[in-house]
Amino acid sequence: MGLLQAQPRRIGLQDFVLGTAGGIGYSTPKQDLDARINGARAARGLAPLAPWVHHDLRRSMATHMAEKLDIDPHIVEAVLNHVSGHKRGVAGVYNRAVYERKKREALDRWGAYVEALVTGPAVPAVAWS
Repeated sequence: MGLLQAQPRRIGLQDFVLGTAGGIGYSTPKQDLDARINGARAARGLAPLAPWVHHDLRRSMATHMAEKLDIDPHIVEAVLNHVSGHKRGVAGVYNRAVYERKKREALDRWGAYVEALVTGPAVPAVAWS
């Protein structure tokens, strides 16, 4: 949150990281973001970023939560707001848990992981119990 809050406000985006106020499309802000990323990469002598879509962020988060942070698959699914095998069918009839505490822990771990990637030393694969 600190990294996001430190970013300057941009007219029309209000409190959104991607997209615009009122839910009016993602394509123009995405093109702007790509241009800013590639401008920063060019300034550092790096090649342009490979093409990506918004769901790549969700996919990367889910993969890294499972692989790097050892977060249980059903918690990753709950963070993504997916209904998977553990909540489908009869299991979902009886298990009404929303895993609020576990989702918060997972997102806190994800935040620390991303922050360390941006600002600090290498992140240990599994540093939390």
